Amino acid sequence: MNHLSPEMRTCIENCLTCYSECLSMAMGHCLEMGGKHTEPKHFKLMMACAEICRTSAHFMLIGSEHHRHTCRECAEICRQCAADCERVGDMQSCVDACRKCAESCEKMAA
Repeated sequence: MNHLSPEMRTCIENCLTCYSECLSMAMGHCLEMGGKHTEPKHFKLMMACAEICRTSAHFMLIGSEHHRHTCRECAEICRQCAADCERVGDMQSCVDACRKCAESCEKMAA
């Protein structure tokens, strides 16, 4: 990763952390809780968020100039996911990871 800027390294870390957090929270916490935690719209948003985070990290790691597009989309989905996880409640670690990822992706998309 030595060819990457410090900002990009941070963004990759934040994306991978958010990917891991959304996936493990959805598959563990949400599935166990049920109810509003497994509403299709919420659950699909968490899966979409995990996937775009993974994709954005991947694009940055391979040095694709298209990372600006994936990062822009990633920031948008992360913001939606953070808001929805806050609405559902009891998911603060996911909210925090999504917000942190959104912030760094917004910088990469600029």
